[in-house]
Amino acid sequence: MRILHTSDWHIGKRLAGKERLEEQRAVLDEIAEICARERVELVLVAGDVFDTFLPSAEAEDLFYRAVRRITAEERCLLAISGNHDDPVRLSAATALSEELGIYIYGSVERSPKPFAGKYVRAVEAGPAHIIFENNAGERVFVHVLPYPNEARLKEDKNPDEGFLDKMRRWIAAGERENQAGLPSVFLSHIFVAGGLVSEGEREIDLGGARAVPLDLLPACDYVALGHLHKKQSFRGGLIRYSGSIMQYAFDEAGTQKSVVLFDLDRAGVHNLREVPLQSGKKLVRLEADSVENAADLLRRWEGAYIELTLHLREPLSSMQVRALKEANVGLVNLIPEIRGELTGSAVAGKRTRSAGELFAEFYRAQFAEEPAEELKQLFLSAAEEAYEA
Repeated sequence: MRILHTSDWHIGKRLAGKERLEEQRAVLDEIAEICARERVELVLVAGDVFDTFLPSAEAEDLFYRAVRRITAEERCLLAISGNHDDPVRLSAATALSEELGIYIYGSVERSPKPFAGKYVRAVEAGPAHIIFENNAGERVFVHVLPYPNEARLKEDKNPDEGFLDKMRRWIAAGERENQAGLPSVFLSHIFVAGGLVSEGEREIDLGGARAVPLDLLPACDYVALGHLHKKQSFRGGLIRYSGSIMQYAFDEAGTQKSVVLFDLDRAGVHNLREVPLQSGKKLVRLEADSVENAADLLRRWEGAYIELTLHLREPLSSMQVRALKEANVGLVNLIPEIRGELTGSAVAGKRTRSAGELFAEFYRAQFAEEPAEELKQLFLSAAEEAYEA
């Protein structure tokens, strides 16, 4: 069976207040074209479909239209909720979408209902798994684990069971459902220890105390992950973050976004490859040592979003700032570095540093020593609980 892995669509996400829905529409259209061209049978979306718990009506409309185009009449799509998604809201339309081959796992209280009638269809489903079959009789078992939010982590009252114990129990329960030993995929939205984090992601959403070690992941043929925006892989590429579909932070400037394609059968994974995505505006980081040089640079990058660092000897005037913005409307971040002063770059540095780094800096300032790792992890856990409350 031919499978496409994608994640972190973040529909509705803005950049410095700038709307990006049309860019996202173009990228999702491109994914639909890839599916048709490559004869994809199953699409896996590993979480963070939306950017907020309460997406706009325009964002939701884009999602529903996009998944309908992607599935067409030939394939199924399976999506799970991420930390940015409201799991209940995301799966609210499943009673209708499942008839179209669109399956969404948000809340563990409900199992999808299989429907026949397509070339590829779901033939069995439970709270943590779903089995797809094509007309050739090939079957794939997908073990599903959406983002483990605070509501689910508190479902058991056992005070001695920590995060990793719960994860180990949930993963073991899902693996037991594959009694036929079918070719399998683990689809989840989690932070794997050692993963590379983008500037646009917050540490309290990415793990800290919630990091999952590689050896805890199930022994599936392929592990399809979402959560980290930088594409990356482990263990020969069979454990993989597909990455976000667009550049959402400036440290992703120059990176090529893509989706992952592979074939899966009884012999394992074949023809594993990345397919580049060309749609969406590029993010660019520029530096200049004068307003005049900066304006010349900006004019060369029409159609991109730009972060500009200016090395100066004196502050910018409002007229100079206006001239730079007129040179390129895509200028969204202007960082003046003035020698010998605490500048915007220092402030911007704090904004892009993780919660854990800021906590450690505060602790050092107060107590003149490094915080204990246990104290840092306790802070990150408390911060995540407060964020999701």
